[in-house]
Amino acid sequence: MAAFLYRLGRTAFRRRGYVALMWAAVLVAVGLGALQAPASSSEDSSMPGIESQQAYDLMQERFPGASADGATAQVVFVAPDGQKVTASSNRTAVEDAVDSLSAGAQVAGVADPFEAKAVSEDGSTAYATVTYKVAADEVTDASRTAVEQAAGQARHAGLTVDLGGSAMEAGDGLSGVAETVGISVAALVLLITFGSLAAAGLPLLTAVVGVAVSLFVIMLLAGPLGLSSDASTLGMMLGLAVGIDYALFIVSRYREERGKGHTPEEAAGRAVGTAGSSVVFAGLTVIIALAGLTVVGVPSLTQMGLSAAGAVLIAVLAALTFVSAILGFWPNAVLSRRTRKASGRTRKRSGTGKAAKRASRADSREVAAVPSGVPAPAVQRTGAEAAATGGSTAPKETRDNLGTRWARFVLRRPLPVLVLGVLGLGILAVPAASLQLGMPGDEALSTSTTQRRAYDALAEGFGPGFNGPLTVVVDAQGASEPEAAVATISKKIAGTDGVVSVSPANFNEAGDTAVFQATPSTSPTDARTKTLVTSIRDERPALESDTSATFEVTGTTALNIDVAAKVQSALTPYLITIVGLAIVLLMVVFRSVFVPLKAALGFLLSVLAALGTVVLIFQQGHLAGLFGIEQTGPIMSLMPIFLVGIVFGLAMDYEVFLVSRMREAYTHGESAAQAVVSGFQHSARVVVAAALIMIAVFSGFITENGSMIKMIGFGLAVAVLYDAFVVRMAIVPAVLALLGKRAWWLPTWLDRILPRVDVEGEALNRPAPGDHGPDSAVSVPDTMRV
Repeated sequence: MAAFLYRLGRTAFRRRGYVALMWAAVLVAVGLGALQAPASSSEDSSMPGIESQQAYDLMQERFPGASADGATAQVVFVAPDGQKVTASSNRTAVEDAVDSLSAGAQVAGVADPFEAKAVSEDGSTAYATVTYKVAADEVTDASRTAVEQAAGQARHAGLTVDLGGSAMEAGDGLSGVAETVGISVAALVLLITFGSLAAAGLPLLTAVVGVAVSLFVIMLLAGPLGLSSDASTLGMMLGLAVGIDYALFIVSRYREERGKGHTPEEAAGRAVGTAGSSVVFAGLTVIIALAGLTVVGVPSLTQMGLSAAGAVLIAVLAALTFVSAILGFWPNAVLSRRTRKASGRTRKRSGTGKAAKRASRADSREVAAVPSGVPAPAVQRTGAEAAATGGSTAPKETRDNLGTRWARFVLRRPLPVLVLGVLGLGILAVPAASLQLGMPGDEALSTSTTQRRAYDALAEGFGPGFNGPLTVVVDAQGASEPEAAVATISKKIAGTDGVVSVSPANFNEAGDTAVFQATPSTSPTDARTKTLVTSIRDERPALESDTSATFEVTGTTALNIDVAAKVQSALTPYLITIVGLAIVLLMVVFRSVFVPLKAALGFLLSVLAALGTVVLIFQQGHLAGLFGIEQTGPIMSLMPIFLVGIVFGLAMDYEVFLVSRMREAYTHGESAAQAVVSGFQHSARVVVAAALIMIAVFSGFITENGSMIKMIGFGLAVAVLYDAFVVRMAIVPAVLALLGKRAWWLPTWLDRILPRVDVEGEALNRPAPGDHGPDSAVSVPDTMRV
């Protein structure tokens, strides 16, 4: 792998014009295609394998004339204090608003609250339901404006009017704040890390191009595949984060190789061959984890996972090719100011740099003479290299830095650091034990939104369960008297503890299927509502025996409960699968048994601590106001499994980038302890910068309106914080210090079975046969090629 990527990096550097044109052409092509592509007509909300979905499918089959896909809007009217909506003036204002609502071109019908008995018992509240001919995402802004204007008329008459329903959800979209915050902080971190505007700008440039390509591709496929807006948001979130990080690692390695005296082209090849190998492996783990979300069986989760996986793949390709091409245009711009000044003084002493140019041409001829498949001279420093560094061919000693000082501190006190790190994350993970899954609705929105106020008004006027009625579908085909069977089932459910009321049953034309609604006494996200759904379903066997008819419970509330149960049951198998995968992949990379086990356990610690923190804030409400969370509730059903998948990939990123340098030092003859110091010497600063960038990007999405994106952004930010700074920076070196050289032990029989992947770029430093010098050309054995 290292040899192949080495050649790819050199080729991209040498053919930089073609590579840049290729990326520009791809960007323009997918951009134009995205602009012409139709928008997603509907988001796939089917959830196969759960009762709610089966009931919905039965309704579609038995009630073919009824459309469950049409959007609805609820206009909630509240009379002034001490008055009733049934009063003459208030009733007139409501009826005028209903007449205005009926005039919309997309409106299929409006239910008058006085005719539909949609008035609360105390007469303070009423609601009108507007049904549309189209799905929620097809409702135009003009139709929404018409509803708002009708509401404005009623407000002018003295009523309090708020709007809810699927038709009034214009879509969360991207406000641009998240991207601005993420990119701004990333630029600052890169500038501090590199001390160069060019070096800071290059990862941002390549990441933005990669993200743009990803978003255009998602837009292009949104129509045919029915991709949701959350898919594009998540693709941007991950694509931007990993795109910056992957480019950061390659640029950092390029600067390091230039510091060793290599020519720009050779340094680019070596950077892609070494750091690029880690990028490929790290990106592969993220892609596998995200693509693996398809096994859960939730279409929306599959869409988001595959979209994000595609964005990560494009980020990897951009880091491997586009970064080298940009370096080819400005090979010295990314170097530190001190290095550029030193190089300028050297060129001045050498007489306008002519000697360096002649030497560079000589180097190029020498490289061209190397046979295909064999990397160029590894450390040989001639011509331009010597000129650029004052003629010295001796490698420079790397200065002590904060990373080495921290590593030595941990090596001196490994046990206290390990205990403190594990104990701290363990305490943060405790709230995860009380994790409650669900799908927050309008009750989770800010009280400044009309949807939240409409929700509260309906809950106050009609009871908390009004916002989440249960739909019961009765299949009476096997009953001799279908109407009697439906009446028996309806009466039994109405008598169930926790049910406030049951609506009259609505039969299909054949008379063998009926639908009615049961209103709970508790809110949709209340744990008692989940218990009620279970109790109703538990009554089914006895009722089926008595009536020869069966029933299923569906509706938004029941659907959310079923999805939560399905995701929760899939979480453990998915976790076992990806942890097992991590162990196998890391064994292949590091040729060790204990390093993969340590990495997997560290991942479990960080993800459980992140889940615990999410529960602590979003569910239990501690520090909720600090993050703009006005209403706590259950954690979204898809959040834990999605967090596990993404954090797994990101955790392996930092494991590979940090530990691969330790492995590289150990294989080159350093002691186990010194290898840890060397790994931190070369990688700690870059890993810290990469983690800060990811935290900034993810934290920016906390400002978005979408509750799921807000929660995912927060969860990922704290997960990266815990994994990068506690697990990888503290627990990992502490464990390696305690294990010593045993950390790199691998049974002989397992060593023979596992394939060899040269992630560290060891092949690039292997001397040719018969040449034992460290500065010799490289011959890559077949066993090292992947």
